[in-house]
Amino acid sequence: MTNSAARDIRVLIADDEALVRAGFKLLIDSAPGICVVGEASDGIQAVRQARALQPDIVVMDLRMPVMGGLEATKVILDGNPDSPPRILIVTTFDEDEHVFEALRAGASGFVLKDTPPEKLLEAIAIIAAGEALLAPAITRRLIAEFTRHPPVARLPQDPLAQLTDRERDVLEQVAAGKANAEIAAALYVSVATVKTHISRLLDKLGCRDRAQLVVVAYETGLAVPGQQ
Repeated sequence: MTNSAARDIRVLIADDEALVRAGFKLLIDSAPGICVVGEASDGIQAVRQARALQPDIVVMDLRMPVMGGLEATKVILDGNPDSPPRILIVTTFDEDEHVFEALRAGASGFVLKDTPPEKLLEAIAIIAAGEALLAPAITRRLIAEFTRHPPVARLPQDPLAQLTDRERDVLEQVAAGKANAEIAAALYVSVATVKTHISRLLDKLGCRDRAQLVVVAYETGLAVPGQQ
């Protein structure tokens, strides 16, 4: 992150609890290189604010009145096809199913509501850098639980058919929630090579980020729940 204010990560906070919004705002505005540009107390406001303010990141609560965070995520991402903000879902474990649906819709990751303050800031930075926040322990639990029942409507063709064997290997590692360095060690390649493979995977599979790669891996059966 540079010292230029123009390059600060612009954050929109969407949560129906005023105290939560105030706490997030105080935390984020106190960190260098990040600033809060707006707040929303429900999904409708989140959609309007996202369109008007064009933030880099939307910190999105799932349970909000009028329109929930899941629907707001879909509307925001569908309505900004060229340069959509990245969505960071704030959740609790009893909302697991909605988290998976949010990842399917294009959210870039999630944090739990009891996440330490420094971890929230780290999550915002990771997502702003173009990565996805997929902590292995949490992600494997979510994906394994909610891909046990595959969608009824299957894709007309196998999207993995266009992948090389090495790209399939990398995708399996991504589905396990592994970081680039861990993938490189597991496959005996360089981190730069891993990044190249992931870039090609994103392009070939039409995915926005690693979160959507994980969804594709499970929905196509490349990754099997419980095997990671």
